Amino acid sequence: MTTSCDTYDASVLTLYPEMFPGPLGLSLAGRALEHGIWSLEAVNIRAFAHDQHHTVDGTPAGGGAGMVLRADVVARALDETVKNKPGRPVIYLTPRGRPLTQAKVRELAQAPGVVMLCGRFEGVDERVIQSREIEEISLGDYVLSGGEPAALSMLDAIVRLLPGVTANQASLEDESFENGLLEYPQFTRPNKWEGMDIPAILTSGHHGEIAKWRRKQAEEITRQRRPDLWAKHSAGGSVCPTS
Repeated sequence: MTTSCDTYDASVLTLYPEMFPGPLGLSLAGRALEHGIWSLEAVNIRAFAHDQHHTVDGTPAGGGAGMVLRADVVARALDETVKNKPGRPVIYLTPRGRPLTQAKVRELAQAPGVVMLCGRFEGVDERVIQSREIEEISLGDYVLSGGEPAALSMLDAIVRLLPGVTANQASLEDESFENGLLEYPQFTRPNKWEGMDIPAILTSGHHGEIAKWRRKQAEEITRQRRPDLWAKHSAGGSVCPTS
């Protein structure tokens, strides 16, 4: 494996370090990891608990169900992880965070790396989040059993944008969310399948007309499926004519 000073440096704080790299060790991300384009450190939060039972959580102050990750333990793990990683944003993956967007993914991919904190149980003591200026991010309006699956997804989104990971960088430009729209439909051989043909425009060789067709399809799909995105896109004044 080769490494360089430009290696993207990712750290994940978790109670389950064995979950990493997981699927990130395969395919594009796995090859990039092997070639030193990015690195991954899985930090075991439990290793920073100083009592004989390695206690990492406690009951919620004020009562309530579940357990909360302790401020002292999480802070020790976080401080040790970030002390030699200047310029790396710290992200806490939580359902109450701001929704992750492709624009945020691009921003994180341009940093020298990222530190991700994976919550468990009822979450992390609020004092850690406030004192360490941690940014809270959510993958969507649903709840996972912990932050690890979210961290895997978020890292996959980041890594594929790193230089040298995707062979054809141009293929990233037409993807969903890159231009405020969902992606247009894709087709490949055979030309006829189960009685359905590839749209004739795509085999016409008229690249300008193909681009117009794809744009119109992307706009229509976005309008139907994501009215929130469509409203933002329309407000930007870049909508193609419908005729």
